[in-house]
Amino acid sequence: MTSPLVVRSIGDADHLASIRSRRSVSFLQTPAWATVKNEWRGESIGWFDGGTLVGTGLVLYRQLPGLKRYLAYLPEGPDIDWTDRDLDRWLDPMTAHLKKAGAFGIRMGPAVIARRWHAATIKAAMADDALGTLSQTPADDVDDAVLAVADGLQQRGWREISAADGFSAGQPKYNFQVPLANRTEDDVLAGMNQQWRRNIKKAAKNGVEVTHGTRADLAEFHQVYSETAARDGFTPRPLSYFERMWDALTSEDDDRLVLYLARHEGDLVAATTMVRVGAHAWYSYGASTTAKRDVRGSNAIQWQMMRDAMAAGADVYDMRGITETLAADDPHIGLIQFKVGTGGEAVEYLGEWDLPLNRALYLGFTQYLRRR
Repeated sequence: MTSPLVVRSIGDADHLASIRSRRSVSFLQTPAWATVKNEWRGESIGWFDGGTLVGTGLVLYRQLPGLKRYLAYLPEGPDIDWTDRDLDRWLDPMTAHLKKAGAFGIRMGPAVIARRWHAATIKAAMADDALGTLSQTPADDVDDAVLAVADGLQQRGWREISAADGFSAGQPKYNFQVPLANRTEDDVLAGMNQQWRRNIKKAAKNGVEVTHGTRADLAEFHQVYSETAARDGFTPRPLSYFERMWDALTSEDDDRLVLYLARHEGDLVAATTMVRVGAHAWYSYGASTTAKRDVRGSNAIQWQMMRDAMAAGADVYDMRGITETLAADDPHIGLIQFKVGTGGEAVEYLGEWDLPLNRALYLGFTQYLRRR
């Protein structure tokens, strides 16, 4: 019989030591992320088997207006053994701890992959009018154990958050990743489509130079990012957000966050940020100018990030969220087409799940968020 686990608060040092012992933990589960998301209150928690730390999580608490009650959110977490068939052993002490802290509801997004679709499968599905979404497309790999976790959560009263336009209210369920483990640069290039390889060569021929930036370069990045936001119709984050992100993440590890700048004849044509935790690297923010798009700075900068991720020993280069749509007339189709060209794979995470602890407060809070 397995022993019961205990959940309690842990310090940043213990949390970081656990993360550094793992191949992949989401950067959204690092202690620094609580500093980045300063509109929430953060707490690092640990699961203990006797005196041994066996799991960790970053909890972000969002207060209900006017009350000392909170939504407890673990973005892309917690980092526990999701293969354990006895989920109650992990979830029950977490629920008790968060309820004692004043939580009226819990939201989590286990960073485990249920299905994978290879690039060739996605391209074939795009050409098939009968297949409009990834979920309608037979996956190349299915993890039945992860699907069983979803069934187990439902049986325990957890509710999966429904997605709108393929994205959930928090973190995306569908992501696109380029596998890097045991591959060389030539292997990755060979896996790309002809257009990607041609654009990378064109950028080099045009003299596009990709360099690492410093904190002082964030202002220039933000100018291009704001231009991208205006062009693509989304609300940009303020410069202060990226400065806070830089300070928080690099304080944990000098290489946690890297700024990339692609220039052509001195002009900044593209800029991105990459985050790495252990063997997992993420393309987190990207921007490009309307001018000089033909020099292919975006392809050059992505290729440099992949190369750097490989050099750092990363197993995966994560291009983050996509919608699940494959329909040719969908406005999001260009995003997945761009990413599929890398020769990677689409992955489906378990999604985000809510457990209402006080149903009246939970309903009121979700309605409040919708109005915002």
